[in-house]
Amino acid sequence: MTTLKIILYCFSFLLSLVVLLPLIKKDFWIFRVFDYPRLQKFVLVSIALAGWLVYYRDSTLLIDWGIIIFLGVTLIHLAYVIVPFTFLGKTMVDRAEDSSKTPLNFLVSNVYQYNNSFAKLLTLVKERNPDILFLVETDYKWRDAVITLRETYPHYIEIPQDNTYGLLFYSKLPIERQEINFLIDKEIPSIIADIKHDNQTVRIYGLHPTPPVPKENKFSTDRDAEILMVGKMAKEYNKPCLVMGDMNDVAWSYTTRLFLKTSELLDPRRGRGMYSTFNAKKILFRWPLDHYFLSSHFRLVKMNVEKSIDSDHFPISISLVIASKDDSDKMTADADDKELADEKIEAGKNGTPL
Repeated sequence: MTTLKIILYCFSFLLSLVVLLPLIKKDFWIFRVFDYPRLQKFVLVSIALAGWLVYYRDSTLLIDWGIIIFLGVTLIHLAYVIVPFTFLGKTMVDRAEDSSKTPLNFLVSNVYQYNNSFAKLLTLVKERNPDILFLVETDYKWRDAVITLRETYPHYIEIPQDNTYGLLFYSKLPIERQEINFLIDKEIPSIIADIKHDNQTVRIYGLHPTPPVPKENKFSTDRDAEILMVGKMAKEYNKPCLVMGDMNDVAWSYTTRLFLKTSELLDPRRGRGMYSTFNAKKILFRWPLDHYFLSSHFRLVKMNVEKSIDSDHFPISISLVIASKDDSDKMTADADDKELADEKIEAGKNGTPL
């Protein structure tokens, strides 16, 4: 057996693991973390399949053709997952057609708590001039460094924390109602803020749940439960609202899909691109972790991944207008989806991973 073939066998075996593990619907981190690199897996499977077809397409060994067929099916599966987040996919949120309406502009940024490039963030805020600014992973040092934002954004919710889960929310528009919640973990806050725009109340849910990685949380249970709880709140509200923040989950995961069904919110990424925000420092390991999910009252003006502020996340901005409600593109939950969502929420509340 040649060295090249040994390498292909080993490479194909490792790829099989990282492709199959996320199909196991368990909350342990080893199963969930491989949800993230779908595009990277697509590229690596393409390389492995090309290697087999170029060098061993004449092989008579059943195992070789088993690998080739498996890689081919895997490539189709990964393409099926990825295509909705390209221009080939169907859009969920329509473009704004009425240019006379005043847009509502948002900027979300995970600043990375240990990042000291405060000036870069402030410069970006000045350039983009959002109506709503949501900063996550903000400690007291960050709160003090951006305190001048209060001059331009006189309405704010500040929850600085030293555990990488602090939140800072700034608004040019008056906050009619606000809540600070600790839905799953007493150290992980989330917010609800009602603001007035275009003569309508817009409810904003801001959150930053824990990721399923060993140093943070070995299970995705807390993250999934918090996201799904907020999704149910948004559906019950049934008025213009959006969920935003660093969700520590990718747009194509089964949890995000369950969230979209449970909340009946829309993903503006679909049909437009991945808009990858993490990891800003490693171009080969980059995927979308920072999100906006919108009720069907909104139309999209534009959405952009912004320039680096020396965080491990790129900021992401969105501009929206309010229009008539259009539910034609929403996902809906069936009985099994509702049961699974309830199980995940209860598991998060009880601290019993699934």
